[in-house]
This record gives sequence, C-alpha cells and structure tokens, in this order.
Amino acid sequence: MWMLVAGLIVFFAPHLTRMLVPAVRDAAMARLGEGGWKGIYSLVSLAGLVLIVFGWREFRPDAAILYDPPAWGRHVTELAMLVALILMSSANMPAGRIRATLQHPFMTAVIIWSAGHLLANGDQASLILFGTFLVYGVWNLLVVTRRDVPRVEFVSVRGDIGAIAIGLILTAVIALWLHGWIAGVALF
Repeated sequence: MWMLVAGLIVFFAPHLTRMLVPAVRDAAMARLGEGGWKGIYSLVSLAGLVLIVFGWREFRPDAAILYDPPAWGRHVTELAMLVALILMSSANMPAGRIRATLQHPFMTAVIIWSAGHLLANGDQASLILFGTFLVYGVWNLLVVTRRDVPRVEFVSVRGDIGAIAIGLILTAVIALWLHGWIAGVALF
C-alpha cells in the first residue's frame, strides 16, 4: 500500500501547488521559466503515475474488500469511460460544443472516470486510488470554476467530431490492450 500512497502524493504534489501554495508555484516558474516548470511538473507527475500503477497492482491482490459493487457497475463504468475519454479529448481540441458547454471537460472526465471505477471495484486499493482522484476532481473543478478566467467560446463542430473520434479510438485501445497491461485486469 505504501507505494500506491507514495505515488498519489508524488502525483498530486505538483497538481496542488496552484491551489494550495500559489506563491511557491509562481516562484518556481519565475526561476525555471514556464517550460522548465512544466518539464519538472510533467516528470514528477509521470514518476507519481508509475508509482501509482505499480503500487495499485502490488496492493490490489491483498486489499480488503470494503463493499460489494453492484452487478451493473461494470457496465456503467464501460459507458462512463467512453464518455470520459471523449471529454478528455475535447479539452485539447478546438472548442466545440462539448468544451464550450462544460468549460472544464478534463476535470469532468476525471470525476466520471473515478466515480465509474468506484462502481466497478469495491476493494481498498481501488477505493484509495479512485477515491483520491474523485475528491481531487471535484475539488479542482470547484476551484477552477471560481477563477476569474474568460469563458471558452464555441469555435467549430470539428472539435467535437475530433474528440468523439479520438475518444472512440482510445476506448478501443484501452479496452482491448492497455487496461490489462496497466491495471493487470483485462476487460475482454
């Protein structure tokens, strides 16, 4: 369990600096430049993700079962993942209706991803992993929506079409291959 928790701490440390210690983030950006800050942010986040994956895979076989997920939870999660991957994709596309409506589709996707996985998994390792991401996603979405930033305006439906196409491709890749490789749990 220690590796999973350490991975979550390492992963979320840079993600929380803007919300919890903005002066530290601003000072680091001033010293390193935006590119340097983003580089370190990315490397630390990647190290956290690696620890999370290995920690979850190590802890999950021995993790206590805390609740019995509903029988329909897995099916809802599969649909939720398709929606989440489309939303995540829309965050990096020209603003279509999805992005213009949600404003923060990536955080919405994190919330859907984590809540869906809590419906499909009732073990302690999953609760720690997906529960942490769910709390962070909700908290971040609340903080981000309060910031005084201009609204994202609709640009083109091409952003939505691209997000849907990429979301479908990612869903297939994850379902057929990547989920089993990363999580150690094959979906098919």
